[in-house]
Amino acid sequence: EAAIVATLQPGSYTAVVRGKGETTGVALVEAFDLEQRPDSKLVNISTRGFVASGENVLIGGFIVGPTTRVAVRAIGPSLAAAGVAQPLQDPVLQVVNGNGEVVRTNDNWEGPQKAEIEALGIAPSDKRESALIETLTAGSYTAVVRGVAGGTGVGLVEVYNLP
Repeated sequence: EAAIVATLQPGSYTAVVRGKGETTGVALVEAFDLEQRPDSKLVNISTRGFVASGENVLIGGFIVGPTTRVAVRAIGPSLAAAGVAQPLQDPVLQVVNGNGEVVRTNDNWEGPQKAEIEALGIAPSDKRESALIETLTAGSYTAVVRGVAGGTGVGLVEVYNLP
């Protein structure tokens, strides 16, 4: 297993995981704020991966401290415009709490929260993509991305820490 400890200036960063010798498998990437300064805040985290069927779905885990408002997105079709081959054509998003209970599900983001998502400037560019806003109590959560009707392809799951 690999680890990196670094002091980073504010900005955007990418962690890339590759299998040794071009092998494939499941990986876990974690980011921790070791100093926990009051002026330091993780605003967004995302991961891209292949969404298969059954239990082989895309899962992004995250932990929130005190009650926190988040936006969560599952992106698929619009990844083609960024040159991603085999994008997931119709992602479905579930936010699940640490007890395994589904907090919220979204399929096709243009629902009751459409205006609020647009106002945040994070509206997906394809109506088949998923997005939701939720206020979560302290604890651990997962954002689970599946394809409608067992669809497969490359997906992106994103979590935004909202003000």
